[in-house]
Amino acid sequence: MSFLHLMFGIVISLVAFQGAVLLNRKIRTPLLNPLLVAVTFIIIVLSVFHIPLQDYQAGGKVISYFLGPATAVLAYSIYRQFAILKRHFIPIFVGCLAGSITSMVSAYLLCRAFGMDQAVAMSTLPKSVTTPIAMSVSQELGGITSITVAVVIASGIMGSILAPTLIRLFRVKSPIAAGVAIGTCSHAVGTTKAMEIGELEGAMSGIAIGVSGLLTMIIAMLYHTALGA
Repeated sequence: MSFLHLMFGIVISLVAFQGAVLLNRKIRTPLLNPLLVAVTFIIIVLSVFHIPLQDYQAGGKVISYFLGPATAVLAYSIYRQFAILKRHFIPIFVGCLAGSITSMVSAYLLCRAFGMDQAVAMSTLPKSVTTPIAMSVSQELGGITSITVAVVIASGIMGSILAPTLIRLFRVKSPIAAGVAIGTCSHAVGTTKAMEIGELEGAMSGIAIGVSGLLTMIIAMLYHTALGA
């Protein structure tokens, strides 16, 4: 791995995402999600200039190292909103639990319905939680982490794009319910959209990321233990 390859992956990732953020601010449409635009731009650059994926990943992996600390920050987010969590503990917990179970069961059943093998099914189970947690769960269940990362990103982008429309369609009036739903099904990417919708929605979505992540890990461990029994 050369220093040039290392810097290339880091620089193109930062430039692509920052450019996508600026584009999204100028053209306010959910279809121009910054993460989606950045990923698309990087794929186009690598394809057009015939740049090997390994060359990009040399720097891309450096950025991925920050996923761990970013996940740890979720604990601080929950701490800051602890008063809200305590006041609305039951609806938040039940909402996150229902969302986590629904996400995992639906992903597994869809994989089976389309004839995908067990490894792919296990890779998609944690699709709705933040990337570091999803990767840990996938590895524990014998999944393929690259597939897990892809479906996590896709879930986040879809949640960010569809959340405002679904809230209006189903006439969700409670900001707590809206925030918990967004955070549970589309993790940090969806939370950025929840913060645009409202301050309370963003706070609840941030809480839901941590709670649903913990619940998903517990459910996955119970499932793994049951398989081994």
